[in-house]
Amino acid sequence: MGLNKPCFLLTVIAGMERFAFKGVASNLVTYLTDVMYMSNSSAAKFVNTWVGFTSMLPLIVATLADSYWDRYTTILASSVLYAAGLLALTSTAVKWPWNPTAKKHSILSLSWSLYMISLGQGGYNPSLQAFGADQLENEEELPRTNNNNTEEPKKDNKSLFFQWWYFGICCGSLMGVSVMSYIQDTFGWGLGFAIPTFSMIASILMFLCGNRFYKHKHKRNEDGNFFEDIVRSIKSTVSKLVNGRNNGIEYTKVELELQEKALCNNQDEVIHHEEERVNPLRDAKIVLRLLPVWIMLLMFAVIFQLPVTFFTKQGMAMKRNIGNFKFEVPPAALQSSITVSIIVLMPWYDTFFVPLVRIFTRNEKGISVMQRMGIGMFLSVIAMIIAAITERKRMVIGKNNGEQLLSIYWLLPQYILLGISDIFTVVGMQEYFYSEVPVRMRTMGIALYTSIFGVGSFLSALLISVIECLTTSKETHDNWFSDDMSKARLDKYYWFLAFTSAISLLAFVIFCRFFRERK
Repeated sequence: MGLNKPCFLLTVIAGMERFAFKGVASNLVTYLTDVMYMSNSSAAKFVNTWVGFTSMLPLIVATLADSYWDRYTTILASSVLYAAGLLALTSTAVKWPWNPTAKKHSILSLSWSLYMISLGQGGYNPSLQAFGADQLENEEELPRTNNNNTEEPKKDNKSLFFQWWYFGICCGSLMGVSVMSYIQDTFGWGLGFAIPTFSMIASILMFLCGNRFYKHKHKRNEDGNFFEDIVRSIKSTVSKLVNGRNNGIEYTKVELELQEKALCNNQDEVIHHEEERVNPLRDAKIVLRLLPVWIMLLMFAVIFQLPVTFFTKQGMAMKRNIGNFKFEVPPAALQSSITVSIIVLMPWYDTFFVPLVRIFTRNEKGISVMQRMGIGMFLSVIAMIIAAITERKRMVIGKNNGEQLLSIYWLLPQYILLGISDIFTVVGMQEYFYSEVPVRMRTMGIALYTSIFGVGSFLSALLISVIECLTTSKETHDNWFSDDMSKARLDKYYWFLAFTSAISLLAFVIFCRFFRERK
């Protein structure tokens, strides 16, 4: 695998967290429509808003973690809050014997337990991933020498880490989507929410057991913090504008790139600690230069929300039997095809794709991070086109043949294509936003990556509201997202997403011609 012990352990822990989260989130729209009796559009907006809040929260928590807290403490505290939220969610789905007359389901109790999970995950995910990448910091930058005193090629352990990290969380997601959706539909929501809770508690215990393996990066007083740097930056700028000169405030270099320094024996630790105070204005410019890419990835994030919302509702209106058996495939279980395609094809990326492409590009990685994200965005556009064609076919067959329904397996191509696009875009996003920010702001970098999906979720909810308003018929009150799937026009919505995503992809390609990676 090429990863050290703490990285491997943290990858397993991340997979367990994804099992818990996907076990709740993947089938939540079914819970809202079948148990809470929400409409399709209301359930989709509820899920998108919750996912958006969950994905945006790391921006705030990561800033605090980078400024005042260490990553280990943040992980531990947020994981406890995360588990408490799961326990509260489980309690809302269980009918307690000592209070059998109490209302079993409540939107209010469901909401506060879900948002407690969001608060916990806000600090947990970016800190855990940055903490895992920290375990490689001392070994990835230094070239190695063999027995002949010649320098060996440096392995790109960072890219390897992010790739296997995503592989690990996909394994957890696969189990959460496939197993938990079946348990929830068959054995009830109490057990369906309890199992993810136990998984999260077990991951906390595993994290504590790995204490002796971890490398802790202690903050030094001279490093300052993000908020103090912003205040100093404002004072410096005002002083410069008023006096026409800089009042003696000098800032030294952001960080020393290890490969630019002559490496001698026993100098590793010395060079590792040669990081000095950063110029906050320069920090801000580094983050702001990532904003165009952040914006252009939003439509990919909107598409990313479809499997847990409208793809699932599509599946509920299709034939779900396997052959002549009575067993019906849970619609949410088809989300597992995304993670299966990732798990199966991810190892092929390094084994076959990179060596093949390297012949043409002469790039050690095969393709650059920007090219990797662009390929994934292109595949997501193709997935939307296929989804629109499939949905139109479902509607035509349903109208012409009455009870004869299209098989749910016709949805597999769009799921699998989204899985392949994730291998390129999501892994590329993780590496891009981690590598393009200063070292001391890398938790913020991971939070910038997750915030794309947060804003994408809010944007998805906004699009649904606007389109629902614009397409609602005054006579029948039907719209593109009608509860009656024979009258809904999801195919038009998918064509709309394909068109807007294609525009984002075109803008991304033009931007890449002028973008230069941070040195």
